[in-house]
Amino acid sequence: MTAPVTLDPVPLLESLIACPSVTPEEAGVLSVLEGALVALGFTVTRLTFEGDGSYPVDNLFAVRGNGGRRLLFAGHTDVVPPGDQALWTADPFTPRQAGGRLYGRGAADMKSGIAAFVAAAANIPEDAGTVMLAITNDEEADAVNGTDKLLGWMAEQGYAFDFAIVGEPSSAKLLGDSIKIGRRGSFSGQITVTGTQGHVAYPEKANNPLPVLARVVTALDVEIDQGTEHFPATNLEVTTIDVGNPVSNVIPAAGTLRFNIRYNDLWTPETLSEWIRLRIVTVDAAGAEIVFESVGTPSHAFLSPLSDDVATLSDAIETVTGRRPEYSTGGGTSDARFVARYGPVVECGLVGSTMHKADEHIAIADLEGLTAIYREFMQRFFDRDA
Repeated sequence: MTAPVTLDPVPLLESLIACPSVTPEEAGVLSVLEGALVALGFTVTRLTFEGDGSYPVDNLFAVRGNGGRRLLFAGHTDVVPPGDQALWTADPFTPRQAGGRLYGRGAADMKSGIAAFVAAAANIPEDAGTVMLAITNDEEADAVNGTDKLLGWMAEQGYAFDFAIVGEPSSAKLLGDSIKIGRRGSFSGQITVTGTQGHVAYPEKANNPLPVLARVVTALDVEIDQGTEHFPATNLEVTTIDVGNPVSNVIPAAGTLRFNIRYNDLWTPETLSEWIRLRIVTVDAAGAEIVFESVGTPSHAFLSPLSDDVATLSDAIETVTGRRPEYSTGGGTSDARFVARYGPVVECGLVGSTMHKADEHIAIADLEGLTAIYREFMQRFFDRDA
């Protein structure tokens, strides 16, 4: 077997943070990553996807090895904007170490996961098996021309995997205390109630849509389910009710509400749409028109099988941290939903308590610990073929 090398994840992470890769601007971050991967024997392919109503996105695929078990790491180099820079102690794109922490936009979400995985892969012999990375620069925004299309391209090229890790922050309070074995789905919708505009002094000549809209809200505010073995109960949250009426003496012609549903593995976007329509039927429309439509592209719920590979990852975490992780499906959505269409995937990364905040940071010890977890897992994962 070829001899492994040692790579420090800290300077690599600092180099990644120094690239202001706010979605979708790549800002040189993929070139930094490409240089590190090529030095480790990876073959790197850069791909740009565009269209489908979104902006062009730069992506990176890397592979080393062509036999044995196949491991995929997926993640993103793009970051959210820093916001008001006056809230930052220093420039958000100038990496800074202080008190055992590393500061900078993207430190937690999720350039740290990428740096840790690359550093861990450096310590794995090249002929141990096949290691792949699928990295996009669009996870934080539209996510149209990123991981979804990158995984589709991989499938077309014949790149399959036995197991995948997404390096999103998955730990709750301590490194390795939790990994995500699935995610809830996300479904957004809009309901418009149209009546007849009129003068408030002559309500008999109008048809106020707002009482109907209120009854729609009440009809949706019910228990949808009680959850499943690995998922909490589905919840629907009304996020806005809009009328657009600036005056007090006009009955508006229409009102609109928007909502989002975070749902478990009992549902699909199609069955949720039918559930909403059945709830609307129970509402007294009082002559008004009620129209429901979905908004945006829904994210599907997924649950990875609790396989030997999940157990191996748990063993690796316990070896490094002394703690066995809990299995979670909480939180929002991630690009793991795209990966799950092609094979089993879990999310395993750092504590994300500062992600998207001013002075975003991580503990350097946690970065080193995550690198050790990835390394320990890869050794065990590929040893299954030994």
